[in-house]
Amino acid sequence: MVQEIILFLTGLMFVLFGMIRLSYRMQMVFNSKIRQYIKYLSQKSIYGVGLGAVSTAVFQCSATIIFITIGLVSAGVISVENSLGIILGANIGTVLTAQLVAFKIMNIAPIFLIIGMILWLAASAEKLKNIGKVIFYFGLIFFGLNLINSVIIPLKGNQDFLNFFQGIKNPILGILIGFAATVLVQSSSIITSILVLLGQQSLITLEIGLPLILGANIGATIIPFLFSLGGGVSARRAGISNVFFKVITVVILFPFLSYYVNFIKHLTDNTAQQIVNSHFFFSILVTCLFIFLIKPFAKLLEKIIPGQEKILPLWSEFLDEQYLKEPSQALEAVQKELKRGAQLTQEMFKKAFEIISTFSNRGYRSLNYLELVIDNLQKEVMGFIDKIPKNKLTSKNAAQLIQCSSMVDDIERIGDHIINLVELAKYRVQCKVKFSKAAKQEIEDIKIVLDKIIKDLIILIEVPNQELSEKILRHNEKIREMIIIAKEKHLERFYQRECNAADGPIFNDILVNLGGVATHCANMAKYYQEKNINF
Repeated sequence: MVQEIILFLTGLMFVLFGMIRLSYRMQMVFNSKIRQYIKYLSQKSIYGVGLGAVSTAVFQCSATIIFITIGLVSAGVISVENSLGIILGANIGTVLTAQLVAFKIMNIAPIFLIIGMILWLAASAEKLKNIGKVIFYFGLIFFGLNLINSVIIPLKGNQDFLNFFQGIKNPILGILIGFAATVLVQSSSIITSILVLLGQQSLITLEIGLPLILGANIGATIIPFLFSLGGGVSARRAGISNVFFKVITVVILFPFLSYYVNFIKHLTDNTAQQIVNSHFFFSILVTCLFIFLIKPFAKLLEKIIPGQEKILPLWSEFLDEQYLKEPSQALEAVQKELKRGAQLTQEMFKKAFEIISTFSNRGYRSLNYLELVIDNLQKEVMGFIDKIPKNKLTSKNAAQLIQCSSMVDDIERIGDHIINLVELAKYRVQCKVKFSKAAKQEIEDIKIVLDKIIKDLIILIEVPNQELSEKILRHNEKIREMIIIAKEKHLERFYQRECNAADGPIFNDILVNLGGVATHCANMAKYYQEKNINF
């Protein structure tokens, strides 16, 4: 029995690992595309449903699509109303894995593993390597299910096992078990696939499997819902919508379970296929119940979770391709994005010190989103600059473009240093490192000067000023001196046993990153001192 349990858990681990890695790999390949598709196709609910279904089938994980959708709602790319169609569609897409199990694709799983591994190891092109990884992880999912199946087959003769499932005659108990199992493994596809395997061996009937399927559908909403709690008002509305969709549909369907069972049995005598069909038609029922009620449902969510939030767009606000015809207009748009980038670093810097003072996971996630916006700003500005017709540029325009390219890179690097500060704060909490009162004051003094530098930099970008540029450079030199003094004083405190050895590396790294922020601000100030380049 112990050997069978180990084999079952091994198969389960293969399935989980395969799904996680496949989902990650698919995001690496399609992430930018999927965001664009979501942005444009979500405008119509029916298109959103199709997009959600297809995307989930590709990613093999509805949670991934719902995570991305909640993220885009938080980013202001799509509204809560437009997200609801995608969430409904994602539930339909989960049927694919169970259907493939019903078709016994596990039998050829080793072929996928071999082909995937050959491409992964032998291909020279990175694109082919990635395709190989996708095929390998896809095969690993079904190889793991095949291991689970090898454990299930002998259970046909195990009376204790048969008695366990026969004991789940109460539908409410079945729903609770399906819910708990899905929350435990964090994947309704795995639970559904295992139920299909049990059905193939005639170990369960549809009457037993259906409540487990319903519970698994509800359980699948919990992780995305918990994820949404870390976001703003809109993210929480999108997250809880998925819970409502499933729970309300189960409540409506529950009194008619016997009729639903008869309907599914009428379609086929194959128990495994019956389980797949029950899952599929449940997802269709969820969609049919809510697809025409999306607008009033979105209004209801606003009442359930009241409030408004300032949404920070993930994409650029000022870049427009119509400006490309005139370099002066294009450069003006880039300047506005640079100012926005500097303002974002100012907000990041403020949030970072709030987190350093009192670490919170929500603040940490919020800061990482700000960095994502800055990273995207860099890509979009650089791409926009590359599109400006070079034959229309004067020598001054060309120099200004080079200056803008360097500045957007400095802004991105400032964001990186600020994230490093927060990572150090997180590490400090984990290691239970406490700075001395003097060390905290030294960091605070440097922070005050840096606040002034970033504030002056924002003004400088909008209104170039030689005097302000020199002021930033003087402050940068002051910070350099403050960092040197702080390091020397820290050594003195260590020798006098006023602080622990573990404090040193973290304290020094914080000083290094504060110095990095100041350096990149100074770099930007220097650009405005160069002759014949200023705007």
